[in-house]
Amino acid sequence: MEKHLTTNYKEACFLVDLSNVVRRQDLGEPGLRSLRRLGLVVDAAVELARDPDLKLYLVADRSLRLGGRHEFTDPADVRLLGQWVRRGLVEELGDADERVLELWAMIGIPVITGDRYRGAREDYPFLQGNTDDFLEPVPGPGGTVRLVPLDMGVARPDEISRKSEEDALKKQGLLGPRRKPRSEVVDRNWRCPDRRCTTYDTRKGSRVLLPRMHRGVPTCEQHGLELVDDGPRTATAQVKLLVGGKVTARFTLEDGSTVRIGRAPGTGDIALHDLLPGDLAARVSRAHAELRVAGGMVRARDVSSFGTRWRATAGRSGPGPWHELPKDASRDFRVGDELELTEGVVLARSGRRFPAELSQEWQRRTPPSGEGSDAVTRMY
Repeated sequence: MEKHLTTNYKEACFLVDLSNVVRRQDLGEPGLRSLRRLGLVVDAAVELARDPDLKLYLVADRSLRLGGRHEFTDPADVRLLGQWVRRGLVEELGDADERVLELWAMIGIPVITGDRYRGAREDYPFLQGNTDDFLEPVPGPGGTVRLVPLDMGVARPDEISRKSEEDALKKQGLLGPRRKPRSEVVDRNWRCPDRRCTTYDTRKGSRVLLPRMHRGVPTCEQHGLELVDDGPRTATAQVKLLVGGKVTARFTLEDGSTVRIGRAPGTGDIALHDLLPGDLAARVSRAHAELRVAGGMVRARDVSSFGTRWRATAGRSGPGPWHELPKDASRDFRVGDELELTEGVVLARSGRRFPAELSQEWQRRTPPSGEGSDAVTRMY
């Protein structure tokens, strides 16, 4: 098996998402993790390529080796994996997904994985509908493995949001059992003991990042210090602006807030004028929709001259039909729902449950409204 591994990705015939392969319990022997599954994948790759000297480039999450060594069927697998890492036969990172996709985009060789990378669809839009560049290992006859083309499908915006959140939590070590967020950490504010550090401080910084778990303790990535619990995190809701189907901005709203969104609604509200082409901006009212956040729930109301349409997109059968948003009453704006201000301009309720930025940073930096002013700060 080792003769088929290379330290140089330029020599490889395939990239391998090793963490995904090793954890595939439907392949080979039973157990949570097994390096023998890689051997079956190597055999399948050699057969598919008809090349007895085929080379594979392996990329793995650091947690595969260090975070679950007790889950390996054979303890010798952990030692062997460690040797490969030291010799450069496995590129080991905190988050392998980003590196796998970076190499795939850069050199264009097929990737062996079962991951659909739904959380990466915004950064790598050519994943949507891709049927050519990914191969999934599946069980074959007699305990063998076959490599079959993997249809990446087209992920809905709400699916992308939820998976992006999960990926961010995973990267910071904040996914607990059954891939549930560690709410005891995510739902709290944190502060670094170093007074110069504003990375996690909601009162000083312009961004609030998630803590990094190190040996079970929330830790500052910049200073390596144990973070101080700074009280409960204020409930928030995130809204995305899609122009022509592409996400161009995000806005995080605090619990208890009421904001109007439109072309130039006024001080303290969300202005879209500088985010829209002139022809689209002209079809959006100065104040178009009103969002009210209370108890983590969002309600929307039409306040426009042109009308606003609403639909749910999270149903099993795909997006539902468009309905007129009422003017005289508000309605629930749930995760996955969309508001169409005009054709090509949509507000979507994100599935993200934690703020990537300070909730009110866009508000603090919004000058008085005006058609030509920089009336909104983009939040990414």
